Amino acid sequence: MNDDDLLRYSRHILLDEFGVDGQQRVSAGRALIVGAGGLGSPVALYLAGAGVGTITLVDDDTVDLTNLQRQLAHTSARIGHLKVASAAQAMREINPCIDVRPIAERADATRLDALVANADVVIDCSDNFATRQAINRACVAHAKPLVAGASIRFDGQLSVFDTRDDACPCYACIFPPEAQFEETRCAVMGVFSPVVGTIGALQAGEALKLLAGMSGTLTAELLIFDGRTTRFDRLRISRDPQCPVCAGARKRRV
Repeated sequence: MNDDDLLRYSRHILLDEFGVDGQQRVSAGRALIVGAGGLGSPVALYLAGAGVGTITLVDDDTVDLTNLQRQLAHTSARIGHLKVASAAQAMREINPCIDVRPIAERADATRLDALVANADVVIDCSDNFATRQAINRACVAHAKPLVAGASIRFDGQLSVFDTRDDACPCYACIFPPEAQFEETRCAVMGVFSPVVGTIGALQAGEALKLLAGMSGTLTAELLIFDGRTTRFDRLRISRDPQCPVCAGARKRRV
């Protein structure tokens, strides 16, 4: 790191748990963010500010007026622009020293497989069950840690699924692919904007801890946030030894 880097990241470097070594790992790190909306906005901005070396941002949507209540990477001037381009502009304005790679598409399983393979950490900020399952399958296949968040109305949840740890479940252990879930969308149900900001900021924190090599991540735990009462609950979660996604992959690694 040069003198400008030491100054820019000094408040992280001052942390004993982070330090110069942690910052160097973050600066060399590669993060994949899927979704550039309510969750993806704080994740993208915090990872940019923290100096994550390469950030790939995937989303096929465009900025709409209704997004601006909560998707703080975007502005009124960028309505109609691709969300990944809008977010990338905001990220570069915060930190021109990083490599931001916007991908304006809805990534399918094949594309996700290639993108996840080249990432050190994956942050799921998507808004539908099928995409979450596809991201999880790619993360399991390549043994990459997944930071998964979700929010709707006043409720949010967050967990880290890291199958490099044999005791840690994958997303499909907790939310089986064959389960029938009714898709809920902000456009129909509404969402309290600080909830997505809270969950997104926590996702960014978990991703940075993973990149920096810190302990204390939310592996094997599900964090649930109630924005009505400002209450957090933590639940221990266990892997499913019969999981259709990760059970076979774990056996092949042995």
